[in-house]
Amino acid sequence: MKQHHLTPEFQAGQEAFWLKQAGNLSWKTPPQTAIRPTPNGFYEWFPDGITNICHLALDVHVANGRGEQTALIFDSPVSNTKRRFTFRELLAEVQKVAAALRNSGVEKGDRVVLYLPPVPEAAICMLACARVGAIHSVVFGGFAPHELAIRIDDAKPKLIITASCGIEVDKVIPYKPMVDEAISQSLFPPAQVVVIQREQHKAVLSSDTDLDYAAWISNEGDGACEWMNSTDPLYILYTSGTTGKPKGIVRDHGGYAVALKFSFDEIYGSKPGDTFWAASDVGWVVGHSYMVYGPLIQGCTTVLYEGKPVRTPDPGAFWRMIEEYKIQSLFVAPTAIRAIRKEDEHGNHIRKYDISSLKTLFLAGERCDPSTWHWIHEQLGIPVLDHWWQTETGWPIASPVIAPGEKYSMVPGSAGVPVPGYQVEILSHDGQPLIPLQEGFISIKLPLPPGCMPGLYEDEERFFSSYLETYPGYYQTGDGGYFDEEGHLFIMGRTDDVINVSGHRLSTGEMEEIVATHPNVAECAVIGMADELRGQVPLAFVVIKDGNIVSEEQLERDLTDLIRKQIGAMACFRLVLKVQRLPKTRSGKILRRILRSLTDGEHYVIPSTIDDPAILAEIHELLKIRKIGKAFQVLSIES
Repeated sequence: MKQHHLTPEFQAGQEAFWLKQAGNLSWKTPPQTAIRPTPNGFYEWFPDGITNICHLALDVHVANGRGEQTALIFDSPVSNTKRRFTFRELLAEVQKVAAALRNSGVEKGDRVVLYLPPVPEAAICMLACARVGAIHSVVFGGFAPHELAIRIDDAKPKLIITASCGIEVDKVIPYKPMVDEAISQSLFPPAQVVVIQREQHKAVLSSDTDLDYAAWISNEGDGACEWMNSTDPLYILYTSGTTGKPKGIVRDHGGYAVALKFSFDEIYGSKPGDTFWAASDVGWVVGHSYMVYGPLIQGCTTVLYEGKPVRTPDPGAFWRMIEEYKIQSLFVAPTAIRAIRKEDEHGNHIRKYDISSLKTLFLAGERCDPSTWHWIHEQLGIPVLDHWWQTETGWPIASPVIAPGEKYSMVPGSAGVPVPGYQVEILSHDGQPLIPLQEGFISIKLPLPPGCMPGLYEDEERFFSSYLETYPGYYQTGDGGYFDEEGHLFIMGRTDDVINVSGHRLSTGEMEEIVATHPNVAECAVIGMADELRGQVPLAFVVIKDGNIVSEEQLERDLTDLIRKQIGAMACFRLVLKVQRLPKTRSGKILRRILRSLTDGEHYVIPSTIDDPAILAEIHELLKIRKIGKAFQVLSIES
């Protein structure tokens, strides 16, 4: 049994604070208790409250006179499609899907997997699942069949809703064959597959279990809202783990809704009626929190965009959107800004459009380097707020501003200051608090605030071992960093082997498992190498089996194909370096952190436990010859 951490100080302050925030929402049964310990040693928020997050996002606004306000804008330059839904129209569509789910036998607690591009039906189906009490699990449409199969087997969904295709710039990607392949690999295939047919590619419905979405929602049925306990699960969102097996992050109805409402009031500063655009994908946590649930709960107009920051058709794509829809707040990953800068260094496309409506630019998903921050800040002349949070928390941990109208604390390279509800500390290897400017493990003192995950789906042991056991009494974020002397938090990168490629968290451990299946590979290590455009990209160090002859070019082609098939193109895997051996400790542990530092041209210390220091010089020379990374810029080495 784990120790509870509901101290008297917490009970006196935070409990009253969060009950006050909960009062800003419309509950069927308002909570009287803020937080309660659970039998497994964790806790739950607003356990006596009854609500439904779909009701909060739609029904409340229709009832309160916002029915004719635009709730959702869909803009797809890749399919030349634009659509708008008022709150009343969106509610009607959600009710149709809710009825169809019930007609298909989906009940409270059942799981539904959504394998969809960022189209209106994605948000509609998410809200409909919430409405009937089903637990949705959105899987990014770019994931390969193998990855989808893993998630199917973990969630065991009653049905899958997919689209006939996705569109990547000018490339149409059929989804149905990938779904079929995933189901063929699955031990727990769903009873039905519902397919949204798109004009760009029509899927072949090949069996009695395949249903056409338009026909599926055409029958009448019960679209009423199922009242849920605040603690009932809303969704499962899988994120890469260090073992290759994804972790199913669970989110609840009540605590999540309270946190999202609070974040709009006190962090994003958006008011009901404002247009808020999170340029992400429904498959990621930003899509859940700030494309679908958060803006709608706040009464904002939200935007779904099926396109890229460049090439759809040019680096003016985002600025065209802002002018056309009078967007006040834009939330993007720094990768998008770097892509725009790469093609429009002087900001010529920015000046083609009237973007005077834009008041704030929010950056998250990965660390924003100061160079990128300065560039976009100079181009736009508005507050650029880099902030930090995780799939596990569901909403910001740190932000440069904690209330509308307060002075912005814009420090390039910093994620701001901890948001109310998060007690962030920097801990040393042995769990001792560090002073400002000392880099260590970013940890959050328990309990976490509402909206954060209450656990992993059907994996309590992994939840505790992954997040809570390293430093008792703390949630371990897996990120390293430090506070400066003014209290600004700086995030320096992951402390495990999960890398961040264009905002997508991917497991290098899983990549290593795939690389190791190549018949010529004896041993390998995959690290995340710093990349100006994507934040990080994978780099594989590969030892070839004795006697095998394969060129580096052929090996790169083979391994790139393997990763694309098993994980997907978003991994951006294309760099392989053949080495004679890997740096290891005497006990056989590969020194991945040293490899990262060496590749990125950073200072590093040669550990006393290394079995052969000479291998580092050999790898350093190979990196320089291939001109990979910044190995030629190594600042200093200590023995």
